[in-house]
Amino acid sequence: LETIDIFNDDGTINDKVGMYVGEERFDVRRKIEGDLAAAGLLEKTEDYTNNVGYSERTGVAIEPKLSMQWFLSMSELAEPATKAVLEDAIRFVPEKYKNTYRHWMENIKDWCISRQLWWGQRIPAYYLPKGGFVVALTPEEALEKARAKSGDASLQLSDLRQDDDVLDTWFSSWLWPISVFDGIRNPDNAEINYYYPTNDLVTGPDIIFFWVARMIMAGYEYRGDKPFANVYFTGIVRDKIGRKMSKQLGNSPDPLDLIDKYGADGVRLAMLMSSSAGNDVMFDEALCEQGRNFGNKIWNAYRLVNGWTADETAPQSENNRLAAQWFRQVLGRTLREVADDFRSYRISEACTTVYRLFWDDFSAQYLEMVKPAFGQPVDRRTLDETRGFFDALMRMLHPYMPFITEEIWQDLAPRAEGESICVAPMPEAEAADSALLARFELVREIVSAVRNIRNQKNLPQKEQLTLQVIADDNYPAEYAPVLMKMANLSGIETVAEKDPAAAAFIVKTTQYFVPLAGMIDTDAERKKLTDDLAYYEGFLASVMKKLSNERFVSSAPEKVVANERAKQADAEAKIAAIKEQLKALGN
Repeated sequence: LETIDIFNDDGTINDKVGMYVGEERFDVRRKIEGDLAAAGLLEKTEDYTNNVGYSERTGVAIEPKLSMQWFLSMSELAEPATKAVLEDAIRFVPEKYKNTYRHWMENIKDWCISRQLWWGQRIPAYYLPKGGFVVALTPEEALEKARAKSGDASLQLSDLRQDDDVLDTWFSSWLWPISVFDGIRNPDNAEINYYYPTNDLVTGPDIIFFWVARMIMAGYEYRGDKPFANVYFTGIVRDKIGRKMSKQLGNSPDPLDLIDKYGADGVRLAMLMSSSAGNDVMFDEALCEQGRNFGNKIWNAYRLVNGWTADETAPQSENNRLAAQWFRQVLGRTLREVADDFRSYRISEACTTVYRLFWDDFSAQYLEMVKPAFGQPVDRRTLDETRGFFDALMRMLHPYMPFITEEIWQDLAPRAEGESICVAPMPEAEAADSALLARFELVREIVSAVRNIRNQKNLPQKEQLTLQVIADDNYPAEYAPVLMKMANLSGIETVAEKDPAAAAFIVKTTQYFVPLAGMIDTDAERKKLTDDLAYYEGFLASVMKKLSNERFVSSAPEKVVANERAKQADAEAKIAAIKEQLKALGN
C-alpha cells in the first residue's frame, strides 16, 4: 500500500490532504470541527482524554510521522556478545544484571542509527540525482562510487546530496574502548595492542543496553575480542522520594555547593559508603555531614599525634608495647578483609571497614591506650609506631578521601619531589594471630563493663577503681597494663571468692568485681538491683517456656536450641549474682 504522510517537516499540512495545505496542525484541528458542522456532517462533539506524547525538552505535542531512517542489523552482532556475558568471559557485578542483559540480547531488534538533529556525526550516505545512494568515507570517494553506480562519468560533487541525518550518539560511543586508543583508524598501533582489552568498566545499570552491550558487540566485531573483563554497576543516585536525579527534573543538588559546605572528601565518602554495587542511593545531605565529620576526626587525630613530643631516653612501656602489638594485628586483619572486598568489587563494604578501623580501633582504642598524660612526652618507639600506623591508614583511606590523606601523608615524613600517596603501595599485612585478637576482645569487654559500672553508679571517670577477678583461662592477665590504663584502675586483685557487696560482671567464664563500699547510694542501688532481678527473671521465664516445649526442642535447628540454652545459663548466672548483691546490701 502507498504510504501517506500528511505532515510537512515543519508541522504544516502537505498537498496529500487536498485542503488546508500549508496550514499549521493545531489551526487545522480547530477548523475541521467548524467545516464539518457547516457541511452538515457533524453528529456531535464531546470532550475525552487522550494519551498525547510531549517532547521532554520543548513541551510540544509530538506527532507520528513516517520518514526514512537508517538501521543496523543486530542479530549476528548480538550472538558473540551474548555468549561472552552468559559464559562469564565478561563478568557483571552484581551478577543479577546478567538476566537483564540476556533478555535484551535474545530479543534484540535492528538498531535505528539515524537522528534528525543539527549536531552530530553526519551519516556518510550520498543520494544520486536519479535515485539510489552510495556510502563513502569522503565526498571524493562518494563521487567515484556514484559515477560507477550510475554509469555517468559526467557527475559532479554538486550533483550529490549528502543525507541530513546524523548518527545516534551511542553509535560513536559503542566504539569508545577501541577509538580511545585510535584502534579504528590505526588498528595495530602499540597502545591498543597493549591496553585492549581493558580490565574494568564502571557504569550505571540504566545504560546496560544503550552502551555496555553495544561496546561488547563492537569489540567482537571490530577487534575480535571483548572490550573489558569486568563491568561494575554503580547504584543510581535518587532524591528522597525515589526519583532519579537529573537536570530536567532539577532535583539534583549542585555538587560545588555540597563541596563548599561539606568538603570534597566528605561528599565523596558519603556517596561511596552508601552505595553498594547495583543498589540505588537515596541522597540525603546527612550523608555528606557524616563524611565531613569523619574528615574532622582524621584531622583532629593527626593534630593529637603531631602534638606529641618524644622522650629519646624513655623505654617503651608494657602498655604501649601491647597496644602496638594488638593494633598491628587489627591492621593486618583489616587489610586482608579490604583486599578480599576489592577482589569481589565490594567497594562500599571496604570503605565502611576502613572507616570503622580508623574511628573505632585506631582513634577510640589505640590512641587512648598510648596517649601520654597531658603535657608529658611519649617514648620514641611508640611515637614512631603511631606515625607509621597513621601512614598506613592514610594509604588505606586514600581511594575514598584523596585530599585530606594526601595532605597528612605529605606532612608525616619528608617526601621526594613529585612523590604522592596516590601511587604509594597499600600497606602489607602481617601474619595473622587470631588468638591474640581473641584475647584482646576480652580486654575490650572488661573495659566496657567497668565503664558501664561507672555510668550506672554515677562514679566519676577520674576516680580510680579496684578490679577483683576470680581468674581462669579466659582472664587475659597478660593485658593487665592495658586494663589498668583504659579502665582507670588503681590495681587488679586476684581473689578466690565472690564479693557480694561489689558490682559484678562476667566475661566469658571469668567473674569480675568492682568493690563499691562507701561509693554508692545504698537505697538507690537496692532499687536498681530489684528492677534488674525482675527483668532477668521474666527473661528466664520466656526462655524456659521455649525450652519446655518439646516440639521446639525436637524440630528447631541444633544451633538455635543451643543458643536458647546459653541464654538460660546466662540469665541464671545474672539472677544468682543479683541476689547475692541484694543479700550483701541487707535485703
